[in-house]
Amino acid sequence: MNCDLLFAELEKLFPEYMDILEQDCLLESPTADKAGVDAASYYLAEVAKKKGFEIEVFPQPVSGDVIGILMNKEVDAKQLVYSGHIDTVHPKGLFPAPVVRREGDKMHGPGTLDCKGGLVAALMAMDALKRLGYKKRPLALWIMPDEETSSLQSNKATINYIVERAKGAVAFLNVEGGAYGEAVVSRKGILRYELTVHGIAGHSSKCPKYANAVTEAAHKIIELEKMKDLAGLTCNCGVIHGGTVANSVCAECVFFTDIRFATLAEKDEAVEIVKRVAETVHVPGCTCTVREVSYRPPMEATVENLSLLDKINEISAEVGLPHMEPKHALGGSDAAYATIAGIPTLDSIGYDGMDCHSVKEYVNMPSILLAAKYFAATAEYIED
Repeated sequence: MNCDLLFAELEKLFPEYMDILEQDCLLESPTADKAGVDAASYYLAEVAKKKGFEIEVFPQPVSGDVIGILMNKEVDAKQLVYSGHIDTVHPKGLFPAPVVRREGDKMHGPGTLDCKGGLVAALMAMDALKRLGYKKRPLALWIMPDEETSSLQSNKATINYIVERAKGAVAFLNVEGGAYGEAVVSRKGILRYELTVHGIAGHSSKCPKYANAVTEAAHKIIELEKMKDLAGLTCNCGVIHGGTVANSVCAECVFFTDIRFATLAEKDEAVEIVKRVAETVHVPGCTCTVREVSYRPPMEATVENLSLLDKINEISAEVGLPHMEPKHALGGSDAAYATIAGIPTLDSIGYDGMDCHSVKEYVNMPSILLAAKYFAATAEYIED
């Protein structure tokens, strides 16, 4: 296939797909809102179905359903897989009106960058390839419904299903937003814990006789917050609940940790630190229980991932796309599960913006076209 024709087709499709992105972002889809997530997913599925793609659904009772957009299933070759999540972090109604707006090359709104923009780029790439008669290998785009909570809603059923369907792929391209000139080859994993400190309640005028759970929690938080190595372990204690009134010694205090780690060995180290901190008593009479809320493994920089980046950079040099440097990202993503399954995996290719996980989130629209060019060129030129 002539790459000039392929890129020209993408450029023709680009305005239509920016309208598709705007409509999908108007369908707000916070993770815990199954109806909202499904509405956004099935909208893209209907767009794809009208364009002649096959749709596969993995229904879920609590999380949104997993949607697969498939092409060339009959072709006997290793498949190429695109994957991204459609769930967002903010409750409906938090973004100011208009929820989605365009300002020059920027599109503001929930999910524009993280990561509906990537899903739209991948679908646009598949559409252009299909229009030009692409038959080299099967292509699949998997829409993930509960990535933002590390698949808590589905108890990992969603991501496990996608990875199982992707096994043996020539490449797994996760479509998170990133930065120009970079591709993510590794990411940190995430551990979230709930620590509940139990104290002894009593009147504040006699506080030395009792055990203040808030005080004990404060000691533990300060100790856990010592993990502050951007290259290794970090801990953020971002939520705390404790006490009822100022003149009563607090009987219970609950707080949550967000721990990031670069390797499985660091994960084991973090587990031991949390255990030690929970067992260490600073306020006599207090105890502490620990509950794991969620876990996402790290995406380590494997030989397969680095080799895949080399292959895509070779393709990019041939077709005139920018060279990408390898990046280690501090946030987690579903790319970790594909990496662990032994599938050559890259993340955050080609498109960028700013302020995801905030009401200021936006994507640079031209970068979505660039991402689609990377996705389409990889499908056309990558060798097994």
